[in-house]
Amino acid sequence: MSKPTPTPALTPQFCFNTRVLRDFLRLSRASIDDSISTTLNALITPASTSPFDPSSTSVRNPTLPSSLTRQPIPSSTTRTFLDNVLFPSWQARMGVIQYCTSVATSPDPDDPEVLERETLNRRDAERVVDERLDPYSGRFFPREARTEELASILRNEVAVEGIVRARTWGIVTDRCEGVGGNWQAEFDRWKDQSGGRRA
Repeated sequence: MSKPTPTPALTPQFCFNTRVLRDFLRLSRASIDDSISTTLNALITPASTSPFDPSSTSVRNPTLPSSLTRQPIPSSTTRTFLDNVLFPSWQARMGVIQYCTSVATSPDPDDPEVLERETLNRRDAERVVDERLDPYSGRFFPREARTEELASILRNEVAVEGIVRARTWGIVTDRCEGVGGNWQAEFDRWKDQSGGRRA
């Protein structure tokens, strides 16, 4: 069975390295949400074993007979998958996004570009703007602080996360017995039951 991507050590440096932050979120989505149909197909084969054995789906077989691809997945198998794989993956990503959001909204005394930005702002204040001579002379594009850049990236990632979860939940509710309703309600129920400790 697919496993949630391990949560990296959360530090401000991790958050400000936006490439690494995005890579973590992308890999986590790719390993669980983007391959949800294949994962659900793999859950059908071992459903005859009770209780569900996660190691039985460690190898995926994407060429299942068409008669199996629409077979509903038993609710006990689904619940194990949701509680041990899908929801912990979502929790891990949300924990990273929440932590990095707190970093983005906190003061950043270690910003290496603060002096450069202040110099550019001073130069802009001293500029003489005569748009009759140069219509572009009024243009000034201040550089964002790294906290502002991080906050912008995180707003986009929160929107992507909502879309990914809605898509994944639609596939899960279509394929699995005993699953329905809103993903947010089910996720909140899982967090209440697990205490959110499975991140």
